Amino acid sequence: MGDFDNKEREEVFSKKVRAGKRTYFFDVKATRSGDYYLTLTESKKRLEDGVFVKHKIFLYKEDFEKFTEGLTETVEYIKSHQEVVEKRYEYTENAEYSNTPKTDKDDFSF
Repeated sequence: MGDFDNKEREEVFSKKVRAGKRTYFFDVKATRSGDYYLTLTESKKRLEDGVFVKHKIFLYKEDFEKFTEGLTETVEYIKSHQEVVEKRYEYTENAEYSNTPKTDKDDFSF
């Protein structure tokens, strides 16, 4: 089993979403047998020491439907019980974020 087992799997596709002080990564990776799976990573810089803290979820294709159902139901619950104000952020060179207006091409539906 050697070094390969300790390394990250091959990345097939990646989408990065910056949202305020957090960055989310949606990465499609392949197993040794060629099956795809999804990793969801939240990255946030700690203010006190500047270290990036990451939290990762592995989601396998056999769980996609149930995961999507649960996420959609949860998001719909929040939207129906509280006002959700969507903020749009733009990353600048000095690592600050500023609000920018939402455009019609932004689609965050599930």
